Amino acid sequence: QVQLVESGGGLVQAGGSLRLSCAATGSIFKINVMGWYRQAPGKERELVAEITSGGSGDSTNYADSVKGRFTISRDNAKNTVYLQMNSLKPEDTAVYYCKGNIVVFTRLKEYQYWGQGTQVTVSS
Repeated sequence: QVQLVESGGGLVQAGGSLRLSCAATGSIFKINVMGWYRQAPGKERELVAEITSGGSGDSTNYADSVKGRFTISRDNAKNTVYLQMNSLKPEDTAVYYCKGNIVVFTRLKEYQYWGQGTQVTVSS
């Protein structure tokens, strides 16, 4: 019913920038939360950043390790979330996954969806 498709990963040198995109398609009534997670080899998946819809506007949350370097944003008209990553470090190397807490039309109930992941590699 709902698919999340990520794009924008790749190889970049330390200090460089990348912009990830995640587009949600399907029977979407409302997107409550969209976020980015990452998983490095041998490590658990961790939250990078998330953006939550609210009555007074969106709120954001970042992992301490990326604060000041990464920015999450969303385009509600396109059901798309972005992650602008600046000043990248080798320790940012991981597979980045998009996650959405989405209410679907068919049941008007919230479900959690994940994208397939996109590789980000930062060379030193």
